Amino acid sequence: MAFCTEVEDVISMSLTAVTSLLAKYKIDPKQIGRLEVGSETVIDKSKSIKTFLMQIFEKSGNTDIEGVDSTNACYGGTAALFNCVNWVESSSWDGRYGLVVCTDSAVYAEGPARPTGGAAAIAMLIGPDAPIAFESKLRGSHMSHAYDFYKPNLASEYPVVDGKLSQTCYLMAVDTCYKYFCHK
Repeated sequence: MAFCTEVEDVISMSLTAVTSLLAKYKIDPKQIGRLEVGSETVIDKSKSIKTFLMQIFEKSGNTDIEGVDSTNACYGGTAALFNCVNWVESSSWDGRYGLVVCTDSAVYAEGPARPTGGAAAIAMLIGPDAPIAFESKLRGSHMSHAYDFYKPNLASEYPVVDGKLSQTCYLMAVDTCYKYFCHK
């Protein structure tokens, strides 16, 4: 189980992930045209994590970067990835890279769910000639409403979790996605 110290959070982890990726692959921040962030952790009720990451790009004069935060429990990162891939495949793509950041600091109250928590951030570069190809037309999606996992108290970092219902929802979603995928 990974965790943050009191001087780190999803923003600091994301800043580290992005700066490390840009440095490792020698990517000029001006080459980024879209930045999508996925998380279930909200830092502010309106200010996005993306706005904090823009500090990296502002230094190079690049503020022309589309994208938003996708906040939706475990699906936020997947949605951010799909948004970026869809942009690269669209007529709106301007030839620059897309950048996806998935980050979270999942903290649980004492009890059986606590070991499932964790903290991390990853940055993914999206563009042509990548070592991994997405078959965008070959995927199935499923979304439904359930109170299996939610955070109704914004003053608390702890979620309300119904573990058995959450497992049932997960298995139903996997089965449904597979059925939709098979029909494509």
